[in-house]
Amino acid sequence: MDVESRKKALRYFFEKVIDPLGYKFTPDEEMADFLLEQEVMLEKKHGIPFCPCQPIKHERTYDMTVVCPCIPFHRKHFDFMKRCWCGLYVHKDVTDPDSLPQIPLSEAGLE
Repeated sequence: MDVESRKKALRYFFEKVIDPLGYKFTPDEEMADFLLEQEVMLEKKHGIPFCPCQPIKHERTYDMTVVCPCIPFHRKHFDFMKRCWCGLYVHKDVTDPDSLPQIPLSEAGLE
């Protein structure tokens, strides 16, 4: 599997999923490229492009909630932060992704 062509394919597919949810890729292209590359590596290893910043527990129910894009499984939390955990996706109105902190679910008051 060619890493560059797979990153491009994932980006194309993910765009179709995240756009209707009100998200876009981070405007930080270097970060987006890095995170997509990590997903390609995880896909090579596990067969699925898991979120690069979440643990894989080898428990199917949990693991399916960290397959990228995992926005639907964590929508309230991500909407609260205006980004996903790793920062690959941000709300469409975000112009400065570096200003968005990663807030634990327990501190967001959404549990």
